[in-house]
Amino acid sequence: MIKGLYETHLPVSDIKQSIEFYEKLGLQLAFEGERVTFLWIDKGKSWLGLWEGESVEIPYHPSIRHLAFHVELADIKKAKSWLEAKGIEVREAFGFSKDHQPLVLMNAPNAHAAIYFNDPDGNSIELMTPIDFEMNEKRNMMSLQQWEEEIGFV
Repeated sequence: MIKGLYETHLPVSDIKQSIEFYEKLGLQLAFEGERVTFLWIDKGKSWLGLWEGESVEIPYHPSIRHLAFHVELADIKKAKSWLEAKGIEVREAFGFSKDHQPLVLMNAPNAHAAIYFNDPDGNSIELMTPIDFEMNEKRNMMSLQQWEEEIGFV
C-alpha cells in the first residue's frame, strides 16, 4: 500500500528567500501561493510545502522542523563540497563537526551516511543514504571516512 513519502512541510519567514534556497538544492517550483508554496523533490513523486508565517520561531525539534532528502552514496561523498559551492554551510551534528561529515548513523541493524545543514530559517536539513541493512554488531557513530577505513565497504 504505502510506497514512500509524498509531502512534508516546513515553516519559513520569507517565501522568496526559501524558494531560492531550495531551488539551489535542485528542487523545482511546482506551485506558488499566498500562504503555501510547493517545490518538487522528485516530480510527481514527492514535494516540499513551505508555509510563510510568524510561527517560524517555534523551537527546533526534529519532529517538526527537520527534513531528510535521500541521495545516492556517490552523491553523499561529494555533498559537502557541492553544498559549499552553493554557499550553504554544513553544520555540526551529533557532536561531529562539519570537517567530520558525512557521518554514519548506527541504528543496528541499519547504517546510514548523512550530512547536515540548515535552511535560512534554521530548519534542519539532512542529505542521507543507506549503506548497510545487515550490521552484525553494534557500533558507535563515526565519520564516513572512518567507516570506509574500518569496515572497508560502501
